Amino acid sequence: MRYRTLGGTGIEVSAHCLGTMMLGSVGNPDHQEGIRLVHTALEHGINFVDTADMYSAGESEEIVGKALQGRRDDVVLATKVHFPMGAGPNRGGNSRRWIVRAVEDSLRRLRTDWIDLYQVHRPDHRTDVEETLAVLGDLVRQGKIRAFGCSTFPAEEIVEAHWVAERRALPRFRTEQPPYSLLARGIESSVLPVARRYGMGVLTWSPLASGFLTGRYRKGGAIDLSSGRAALHPHRFDPALPVTLRKLEAVEQLVELAEELGCSLPELAVAFPLAHPAVTSVIIGPRTVEQLTGLLKGASLVLDDATLDRIDAIVPPGTNLYHPDGAWTSPALAPALLRRPAAERAAAEG
Repeated sequence: MRYRTLGGTGIEVSAHCLGTMMLGSVGNPDHQEGIRLVHTALEHGINFVDTADMYSAGESEEIVGKALQGRRDDVVLATKVHFPMGAGPNRGGNSRRWIVRAVEDSLRRLRTDWIDLYQVHRPDHRTDVEETLAVLGDLVRQGKIRAFGCSTFPAEEIVEAHWVAERRALPRFRTEQPPYSLLARGIESSVLPVARRYGMGVLTWSPLASGFLTGRYRKGGAIDLSSGRAALHPHRFDPALPVTLRKLEAVEQLVELAEELGCSLPELAVAFPLAHPAVTSVIIGPRTVEQLTGLLKGASLVLDDATLDRIDAIVPPGTNLYHPDGAWTSPALAPALLRRPAAERAAAEG
């Protein structure tokens, strides 16, 4: 297992991070199996574990907390805040009011006194970023978190956050957690260069492109839209849609490349993000121990320039074959009022 420094924090983390979104009712509800999965990851040299309060409504954090009893000092623990955690208008978002409450809830579920990396899961345009940075800085001073970052922020919002931090003398985001895979390379054009410019650590998620890079879904093969990820998001897997066809065509070429390299498609997929110099760690999110050990077979795989050139020919740099973040859309694109002068005039006139 390789280790890298997380941004400018001085914290050393494994190049592979265990993502725990699939622990709990949404993925694997067996708590003992989840604990065994975490322990197996640690035995393979992974020292970086990432979760979020909203994963299975807090259940993932609870499983991680159980698994880390007696091992907490050896693990760099990351979690997130933003998405709603129950009914009510103030049980989510990036406000001081909610973050102060949410961090206490996460600490309790994780059975720990501190969180190494606390991440803002998505932007919140209802809350001034100054408000968010200020409360996160307070939590660092209180010793409840060691560092903080953002997740799936557009490049311009990362830049704005750094400007605000500098002008208001506030602590700044130390990390960014964006989606990145062989099929979704959009962050190469802006997010990754911005992260390097500000010395941020980068934790990438979804290296298997929501399952398309597992080898399970192939061109011409049947896709069961009633089970697994396909049941949760059938519009992402429907072979009749052009976006799905583009992904399947790229998969066929990538399978061929993996065979030439003597590795599996998932091993190639997990190795790819680490080839970019801006990436610190790639998050893998297995549901079972068997899936974890399969992915870690390629932990030492390093892609040479010739292989990366082949990948560039299949999916050009900076190209997304699909929209990788289905959980968030810029609010500027939703209300017509924000993008159509006629609608704005009509609203102003009553």
